[in-house]
Amino acid sequence: MIRYTPGGTLAHRLDARSKLLFQFGFALAAFASPTPRWLAATAVVAGLTLVASRTSPVTVVRTYWFVFVLLFSGPALDLVALSPPRLTPGRAVAPTLDVGRVALVLFVGAAYVRTTPIRETRATIQRYVPGKPGRLLGVGVALTARFLPVLRRDLLATRTAMRARLGGQRPVTDRLGRLGRVGLARAFERADHLTLALRARCFSWQPTPPTFRFTPADAVVSLAGVGLAAAGLAVTLGLWP
Repeated sequence: MIRYTPGGTLAHRLDARSKLLFQFGFALAAFASPTPRWLAATAVVAGLTLVASRTSPVTVVRTYWFVFVLLFSGPALDLVALSPPRLTPGRAVAPTLDVGRVALVLFVGAAYVRTTPIRETRATIQRYVPGKPGRLLGVGVALTARFLPVLRRDLLATRTAMRARLGGQRPVTDRLGRLGRVGLARAFERADHLTLALRARCFSWQPTPPTFRFTPADAVVSLAGVGLAAAGLAVTLGLWP
C-alpha cells in the first residue's frame, strides 16, 4: 500500500506546498485534451515524477488495482461488439485515452503520498484554508491517511483467518457478508480506541506546525506546476493547438 516512506530523494526534500501546486497543475494539464500526443506528453511528466520520488509504478498499480479495473472495464467493453460478435478496436481508443488521464493523475498522487509526511499535508491545508473548515479538513485528511492502512490490515488478517478455517469453501456471498460484518465491527472498535487516544493526548485543533522551507528547487517545481496549469487552460480554451 502506498504510504509515506522516509527517504532522501529530490521529492522528499521538496516543500509540501510546491508538491501540491504541481499536482494541481498536472491535473489541469492531464484533463485538458484527450489526444494521444498530449497524453504522451503528460505521461512523460508523470514518469519523471515517479523517478524523482523513486515510486514503483508496479506498486501503484497493485495499490489501486480495483480503481484501474473499474477505469479500464469501460474501454474493454467497447472493444467487443455483440451484433455481430467481433472486436472493434476503433471504438475503444477514445475511452482508453479518457481513462488514461485519470490513471496518470493517480500515479502523480501516489508519488506525493509516498514522499510527504501527513503532518506537513495537514499543516499546509490548515494554513491556506481559513477558519474551522480548514482545521476540519486538515484533521480529516490526517486521520484518513493514518486510519485506512489499519483497517486494511484488519481486513487482510480477517481474510487470512477465514482461509485458515476453510472459509474459502463457503459461497462468495457468505464470505463477503462475514468479511463485511467483521470489518465494520473492527472499524467501530478502532474508532473508539482512536477517540480515547486523542483525548488522552489532549488533541489540539491547532498543533505546532512544522517548519516550512521554500528552496530554489521548490521554486522550480512550483513554476512547473503553474506552467502545466497554464498549458492546460490554454488547450481547454483553444488558445494552443
